[in-house]
Amino acid sequence: MTIRIVLADDERMVRTALRAILTAEPGLEVVGEAATGAEAVSVVRELAPDVVLMDVRMPEIDGIRATEQILATLPDPPRIVVVTTFENDAYVYEALRAGASGFLLKRADAEALVQAVRLVAHSDSLLFPAAVRALATEYGRAKAAPPAWVARLTGREGEVLRLMAAGLTNAEIAGRMGVGPATVKTHVAAVLAKTATRDRTQAVIAAYEAGFMKDV
Repeated sequence: MTIRIVLADDERMVRTALRAILTAEPGLEVVGEAATGAEAVSVVRELAPDVVLMDVRMPEIDGIRATEQILATLPDPPRIVVVTTFENDAYVYEALRAGASGFLLKRADAEALVQAVRLVAHSDSLLFPAAVRALATEYGRAKAAPPAWVARLTGREGEVLRLMAAGLTNAEIAGRMGVGPATVKTHVAAVLAKTATRDRTQAVIAAYEAGFMKDV
């Protein structure tokens, strides 16, 4: 299945370079571009892509606000990958908290870019788990007390959440736990429901901020 992509960056040269890399790959199609955050929201609403590569700093509204608007107004929103110059950036963490499914450095090579798009589109693993942990450690907003969902997780669901945070795919989690992939999918769905999150990235961030990962 073709993955449809929108590029949102205020630098034309960046968009041109990203388009050249992505369209050279089978199964990837760039269907639209945007030069501002507001334009990104409009283009995504019109074209309904699968993945958006979103610059974190853009005119009119930034990538964080654009991400929030897209996720809040579309019934079946795309996966959003924040593209940034700096890895250890509070803006990146706020974008992840806002609902972005991952982030990518602008200096990443073509192979890393393509891999990130495919990974996020399938949402079967966490993109750059060590970097997400570092961001959560530095910028996370620790809760005064664990939220109620922590107590509602079963032992198996808690184990799945920790393995998700480590970046394991469903197949890898199944192998580690000695269960079938369908069972893992059921546990992942339960984790997302109990944490009230839309994908693995938000679930893992919620786990760090709840103090659930403190012993990992």
